Amino acid sequence: CVVSERHYDHAEVRALLEKIDSDKLVVLADALFEQISSVVNGVDLMLVIDTPAGHLPASIDTDCIILDGLQDAGNVGSILRSAAAAGIPHAFLTKGCAFAWSVKTLRAGMGANFHLNIVEHCTLEMLESRLAVPLLATSSHADAAVFDTDLRQPVGWVVGNEGGGVSPEWMAHVSRTVGIPQPGGLESLNVAAATAVCLFEAVRQRRASGG
Repeated sequence: CVVSERHYDHAEVRALLEKIDSDKLVVLADALFEQISSVVNGVDLMLVIDTPAGHLPASIDTDCIILDGLQDAGNVGSILRSAAAAGIPHAFLTKGCAFAWSVKTLRAGMGANFHLNIVEHCTLEMLESRLAVPLLATSSHADAAVFDTDLRQPVGWVVGNEGGGVSPEWMAHVSRTVGIPQPGGLESLNVAAATAVCLFEAVRQRRASGG
């Protein structure tokens, strides 16, 4: 644990420091702490912890989201935030995704990481036999608009890479593709925005049906 001199006696910080072994505590001069911290105007406290490890369920029969090679940490964090807000319990990140616990991802997620079961470095082989829900993906050549698709039952959302979309490997296992009407005429939405639209359309439908 690393703490600055100015916050060493902060009441809330002290309560945390009392739980840490003294030989694992480092107190730095304020100017030095500022040089190693990426946070401005925050509480001057850093801790080294083990990255939380999610669990891979034997059967995935609830809503889930699969991030297929998303490389931007801000997008990953925003999607995790929307997923947590929509009540989705599981997030599976494939190889090539931005690190779910990076500073940028955590900031964009605004605490969402601690409300989700996040499993990283997933492959199709790892998930295929466990998935007991149909998979849906967004596409510009979709089978139907997301607003015309029945989303009242649990589904797995496959979210593709910012540039290339869903990989052919995952697209081959998708039950249906859905599109988002864009009367403004733009070619596409940001992946995090598009995902939020889909997740909360499912929320809307289930509320309307009393689910």
